[in-house]
Amino acid sequence: MLKKIVILGPESTGKTTLCAALANHFGTTWVPEYAREHLTEQGSAYTEEDLLVIAQKQIEQEDQLIQQWQQEKKESISRQPIFVDTDLYVMKVWSEFVFNSCHPFILNGIVHRPYDMYLLCKPDLPWEKDALREYPDQITRDRLYHHYKDALMNQAYPWKEIGGLNGQRLEQAVEAVHTLFK
Repeated sequence: MLKKIVILGPESTGKTTLCAALANHFGTTWVPEYAREHLTEQGSAYTEEDLLVIAQKQIEQEDQLIQQWQQEKKESISRQPIFVDTDLYVMKVWSEFVFNSCHPFILNGIVHRPYDMYLLCKPDLPWEKDALREYPDQITRDRLYHHYKDALMNQAYPWKEIGGLNGQRLEQAVEAVHTLFK
């Protein structure tokens, strides 16, 4: 059975880089974060309604890419993980952090969209300025990290903290993914 692994964490923690590296390592594919596309097209100012649209499009994009991958890989893909750069937990944390509320669609989606594992990226990488990033200070990055960690501690799927520099993140993530196939 196809394994879906979500990479999440605060801004500038290497999620996209890790997704691409993991997909390359395992010879598979990954689902990009839709929020970047949306905010690049619509502008970096966003509302609660934008977060709902982003959540809906993220799910749609994930489902389409996974279906396409499965159709292309007609042979057994039982040992092929798919990596997802952010999921509805990201939308939940962001909604609650910025707007102090979260749309029921996002909350219900968290309950009804199972994943096989979560990899939580620590905010221990240097901040990289980006037009779409909002919180460069370490105190806020740490606060957001703890929101993600709390969410993962209160759900049923396995998860692993990923940190470090110079290939350590990829090594830790590869090791964690291998545990799913034991």
